[in-house]
Amino acid sequence: MNFVDKVSVKLAAGNGGNGFLSFHREKFITKGGPDGGDGGKGGDVVFIASSNQDTLASFRYQKELRAEPGQAGSMRKKHGKNGQNLEVKVPVGTVVTDETGSVLADLTIDGDRSIIAHGGNGGFGNAHFVSSTRQAPKFAEKGELGDVFTLTLELKMIADVGLVGLPNAGKSTLLSKISNARPEIADYPFTTLIPNLGVVDISGYSALFADIPGLIEGASDGKGLGHDFLRHIERTAVIVHLIDAYDQDVIKSYKTVQRELEAYSPVLLKRPELVVLNKIDGLDEKTVKTLLVKLKKILPKKTSLFAISALAGTGLNDLLFTVKDKVKKERSKKEAELAKDSIPVITLDDSLDEWHVSRDGDTFLVSGPKIERFGMRTDFSNQEGVQRLRDVMRRFGIIHELERQGIKPGQKINIRRSESIEY
Repeated sequence: MNFVDKVSVKLAAGNGGNGFLSFHREKFITKGGPDGGDGGKGGDVVFIASSNQDTLASFRYQKELRAEPGQAGSMRKKHGKNGQNLEVKVPVGTVVTDETGSVLADLTIDGDRSIIAHGGNGGFGNAHFVSSTRQAPKFAEKGELGDVFTLTLELKMIADVGLVGLPNAGKSTLLSKISNARPEIADYPFTTLIPNLGVVDISGYSALFADIPGLIEGASDGKGLGHDFLRHIERTAVIVHLIDAYDQDVIKSYKTVQRELEAYSPVLLKRPELVVLNKIDGLDEKTVKTLLVKLKKILPKKTSLFAISALAGTGLNDLLFTVKDKVKKERSKKEAELAKDSIPVITLDDSLDEWHVSRDGDTFLVSGPKIERFGMRTDFSNQEGVQRLRDVMRRFGIIHELERQGIKPGQKINIRRSESIEY
C-alpha cells in the first residue's frame, strides 16, 4: 500500500430521527391520549488510533464517511432506533483539523478514541409534550441534523529519535545497522522516499527511530522532499543530525538543515540534538579531528558531537548510549507533563444559554446554541409546533429583546440555521 500522510475527507454524522405525531386508537377508544414516540439519535463518527495502521492511503478512495441516521419514533410511544456509530481506525499520530485549522483531535496513543462528528438528537414525539395545560399536543419535533465537516487528516509519526541530514548523509544505513528496519539504500540522493521507522534496543531499553527523507535548502518552502516529511520530525524527543564527512563544507551542510528546521518550526531548535559526523572509515584521524574542531566551533554549547561510520559500525555504542540517556530524560519530562494535564478542572459552561438579536432592515436575526437547536427541531408546517417555539423564545427573554428593538407585527424573525417566523 502506498504511504500517504495527508488527506482531506468529508464526515457526516447521522441525523436524528423525527418524533412521531399520533393518538392512541383502538376498539371502543375513539379519543385516546397522545402516544407519539421519540426519534432515535443519529450515529457519531468516532476515530480510533490503531498501531495496526501506518498510512492514510485508504482515505484516498473513501472521501466521505457517513454514520447511520436515527429512525423515527412511532405510535404507542415507541422510541426510534438509534443510528449506529461509525468507528474509523487511523494510524497512531493522526491529527484531525477542520477548515479553519483548529485541531479537533490528536490521537497519539494506541486505542485513543475521539468523537469527531456528533449525531443529531432525535425529536420528541407528541407524547412528550403532555402537561396539565396541554392535554392533546398536535405537534412533534424534527430530529436534529448531525455534524457535517470537511476535515484534514495528517499523520505525524511518533518516534523517540528523528534522524535528519542532507541526502546521502547515511541516515538509512545507520537505521539498518542499529535496528530491524530495512530501508532502501543506494549511493544517490533521495533514495528514501518515505519515513522509515526502526526499533533500537540499547542494553534492554527500546527507542523508536525515524529516518526522515533528506532535507535540502528550501525544503520548508516545498523544495525537494522535505516539505512533505518535515511534519514527521515534530513529535520526536531527540534529533540526531547526520553530516557526511565527505561533504565539501560540513559547516554549510549543518547550517542548511538547521535553517530548514527553524523555518518549519522554531521549536525544533530547542529539542535535544546530537550532531554526528558519518562515513569516517575512509578518512585518516587528522582529517576527522579537523572536521570535528570546525563543527565544535559553530555548535551550541553542550551539544554532543560524535564521529562514526554507520557502515563499518565504528563509534555506534557511544552514540547509542548517549541517545538512550537523552530519550529517558525527555520521556520523564513528558510523563510529568501528562500527569499534570490529567488533573480534572471542573468549570460551568453557561455559553449554551447565550443568545443574540440583531437587525437587518425589517428582518431580525436570532442566534445562540440553545435557541438554534429548538429552531432546528421545530416543524414549521405545524402551527402548534411554531407556537411552542414562540413560547420558548418568550421564556428565554428573546421576545422582550425583539420588542425593545422595535419589532412590529408581521415582521420576520430568522433563527439561524432554521426557517423564518412572523412576529
